[in-house]
Amino acid sequence: MARPASGKEILNIAKERLAKAQSIGELRQIQAVILPLEFGFTMDQVATIIGVSKGWACQLRIDFIRSGGFDHRNKSRRGGRRRENMTKEEEARFLGPFFEKAANGGILVVGEIKKALDEHLGRTTALASVYNLLHRHNWRKLAPDKNHPQSDAEVHKEWGKNSPNSSVR
Repeated sequence: MARPASGKEILNIAKERLAKAQSIGELRQIQAVILPLEFGFTMDQVATIIGVSKGWACQLRIDFIRSGGFDHRNKSRRGGRRRENMTKEEEARFLGPFFEKAANGGILVVGEIKKALDEHLGRTTALASVYNLLHRHNWRKLAPDKNHPQSDAEVHKEWGKNSPNSSVR
């Protein structure tokens, strides 16, 4: 014999919300609460009626009851970086000297950053972690330009016209 359904204290709220349901997900969730309490259906029967698996029907019910009948769309969802090594601010401070060096005409060497990151964290990290770190801080690998920014196009042109022909000897 199945356990008696819990959540009788939330039944009136579920009935009120039933008329205001705006999506099929919300309707299913409310039905998962009302059907066992009002009509005595088992969770297998409820799952068949609302068109989901038994486990999902149970989860919908539990979410509704635990939230006190609040809208499931406003439920806070897990998100963000759960396995971060440093906060974004710490990462910015860590990368600051490397970005300054690159801004002053230096080259950003990923190997150096990886070595410094390993020392900072006290363990080895994957090279992909360094690239992900740089990507989070809007670093992009830029290819060098064909010409130096301070070069003079006229001088290049003149030199090309007046240079000795190396093929004739």
